[in-house]
Amino acid sequence: MRFSIITICYNPGEIIKTAIESVLSQDYPDIEYIIIDGASDEGTIEIVKSYGNKIGRFVSEPDEGFYDALNKGVNLATGEVLGFVNADDLLAGADVISDIADCFDKTQADGVYGDIEYVAKNDITKIIRYWQSGEFERLSIRNGWMPPHPALYLKRSVYQKAMLEDGSYFDTSFKIAADYDFMMRILGKLKIDIAYLPKVFVKMRTGGKSNKSIFNMLRKSYEDIVAMRRNGIGGFGTLICKNFRKLPQFVFRK
Repeated sequence: MRFSIITICYNPGEIIKTAIESVLSQDYPDIEYIIIDGASDEGTIEIVKSYGNKIGRFVSEPDEGFYDALNKGVNLATGEVLGFVNADDLLAGADVISDIADCFDKTQADGVYGDIEYVAKNDITKIIRYWQSGEFERLSIRNGWMPPHPALYLKRSVYQKAMLEDGSYFDTSFKIAADYDFMMRILGKLKIDIAYLPKVFVKMRTGGKSNKSIFNMLRKSYEDIVAMRRNGIGGFGTLICKNFRKLPQFVFRK
């Protein structure tokens, strides 16, 4: 089973090295690594090129934003299973992809998801939040449950089924919540089968786009509601539950 891992970036600087090295250090033997760069101009291109042919595909060109770049990555991927590692994040250990592959083999699921740790931007050993995803139940979507997108690995067939009319997978009319819209589509409408692997897949540095300002937080909430209505799942009650579900992440640790 071949995995395609995709990293999206634009001017990430030296921090992208951590993401790259976490992927290259995996003990799983069949990984295609793809990096999509939005025409960075501060040394990222040189950093990526310094890894030579260890990077399977590298594209650096202007794009229309994060979700446009995600679509490009999916289109380039040749693996049976696709996953994402953001430029400022990292895989939590060298055995992450091997364990995910074992879970796919054992469950024959369409997707596998796990947990994530939010860590301090300048100290990845300091855990700020711990997102324990828990087992998936179809009805829980209306109660605000979603797996963390960076810890969700899906078979290529899922993307093919979820393709939009314009040939994309992530709707670029969203600026913050296209991944949420995508997950509602595959879990709510397509009702794919996903398996939970209780393991931390990713360490995410704090400071994500959706929480950088009050404006972004309000926009995220607005886009979440649009995604819910578009997919016919939930409404304001779901949004409230979705936000309250974050509270235990600050309290509980594994």
